[in-house]
Amino acid sequence: MKLLDSRRLTGPSLLLDRAGAVIDVALAPQEAEPAIAAWREEVRRLLEVVGWGGEETAARRFPGGANLAISAPIDCLYAATEVNEWAWTAVETVMMERGDPPETVEAAARLREEIEREQRPALLALREAARARNVSFLFGEEMVTAGLGAGSISWPVKELPDPASVDWSAVHDVPALLVSGTNGKTTTVRLLAAMLEAEGKVVGVTSTDHIAVGDETLERGDFSGPSGARMLLRDRRVEVAVLETARGGILRRGLALERAAGAVVTNIASDHLWDYGIHDLPSMAATKLVVARAVRPDGRVVLNADDPELVRADRGFAAPVVWFSLDPRNPLIREHLAAGGSACLLEANELILLDGGERRPVIGVNEVPVTFGGTARYNVANALAAVGLATAAGVPVEAMAEGLRRFRSDPQDNPGRGNLIERDGIRLLVDYAHNPHGLAAILNVAAALPAGRRLLLLGQAGDRDDAAIRDLARAAWSFRPDRIVIKELPEMLRGRQPGEVPAILEDELSRLGAPLESLGRADSELEGVRQALAWALPGDLLVLLVHTQREAVMGALLQEKGEE
Repeated sequence: MKLLDSRRLTGPSLLLDRAGAVIDVALAPQEAEPAIAAWREEVRRLLEVVGWGGEETAARRFPGGANLAISAPIDCLYAATEVNEWAWTAVETVMMERGDPPETVEAAARLREEIEREQRPALLALREAARARNVSFLFGEEMVTAGLGAGSISWPVKELPDPASVDWSAVHDVPALLVSGTNGKTTTVRLLAAMLEAEGKVVGVTSTDHIAVGDETLERGDFSGPSGARMLLRDRRVEVAVLETARGGILRRGLALERAAGAVVTNIASDHLWDYGIHDLPSMAATKLVVARAVRPDGRVVLNADDPELVRADRGFAAPVVWFSLDPRNPLIREHLAAGGSACLLEANELILLDGGERRPVIGVNEVPVTFGGTARYNVANALAAVGLATAAGVPVEAMAEGLRRFRSDPQDNPGRGNLIERDGIRLLVDYAHNPHGLAAILNVAAALPAGRRLLLLGQAGDRDDAAIRDLARAAWSFRPDRIVIKELPEMLRGRQPGEVPAILEDELSRLGAPLESLGRADSELEGVRQALAWALPGDLLVLLVHTQREAVMGALLQEKGEE
């Protein structure tokens, strides 16, 4: 029995549909049921005495532990973590026989003082005024915002106005579209942005790469969590927001906003298992589907009908579902359409939208550059997902087609995702694949490309367990490359020792039959690319998985050979 983590939830999350606080606890199997019951009793008693009797509690068990959450006023989330932690301390004290339980009255007095210090009545008044006018409300980074994008007004948290003084006629929401899933999120975000731009919209985007409005990059880095979303949604130039919404942000803090115009979940695959108690694919699917729960009733939830976990998952959403599939004979799609639902399909090498009883061809697969003529099946699926989500923003079919036609699989339009580069007779396929599911997808494309010899640059972050790292090696060896350069990722050791992850990859590849002389080591991503270029001859194909040094790698790949 041990407290592992305690954190604020600033928006809808896996356990709650509103803000609150959550703790992660380690529990032996025999401890779980009595500990959770005791926590419910203690936290409910404490919520009553601090004046939060109307707040919710939620518990979720997982092998080896549990997540325990309470809802709370959004202006008192730090105090909420204290309430939750105190309740757990009381449980530990009694169950582990560490002495008498702590005194509730004394703790409640201290917690009420904390709550009073944190309370911001002006913030709650603004929030209620925004809700009364059916517009979104954001709080974070010491800023308060009513409305979204072009319809937003923001104030420093210490300078909040009286709601009656706000010009509410200028406050409104713009469509906010959420993109989640294990693989394909960033490309789907970019495809959707291209469609919206073809319609003439000013598009704001957050992703694992950056925050951008139109052609302007505001910040570089991974902004697939709620803080990046809030930063973008406060930009008054934004007419439509497309927000990559990663699992980590959902589990750490929840969503940035309580409602959205639409959401898509691209797929569910094994990656980042065991973080925050997410131990299997159904629980991963439930995490990703938090974005679907946030979609308002007049929006659209877009789901992959070819993904078994999404098909099996609970779908009690307020908004209607738009399914997408590479198989026009998919029985779920047929049943859904027969009931009057909407879908996006690959049919006779064409992307088809079936919506409102109409069958509307969008574009031929051969006209969509990122699909490599249909060879990149995963990008055909990403394009279908983007078409489905575009319907939530009312994008005309003509703009969908134009956006897909313009968007290229190159370092300018889709940097680091399926970029095929020719250099001195050598083909270079650069991709971000970082789990077996994604690696298998890009290797299917590579297998269809003619090549004399094939090389794979392979590496993994240190926060995967040994089994997941070995799974990646097995996916790599299915390609049977002539050479594999195993790279260290110094920026992503995440608790591992230098050389530890490459050693596991090398051991598994050797066990599978890779000759030792075919395996190389590199101390960094850039060094691995340089080794690959030095090995390559005209006619060879280099599959380069690039995760941390993309700009440096692209600089090395695109320079003239004579300049090396």
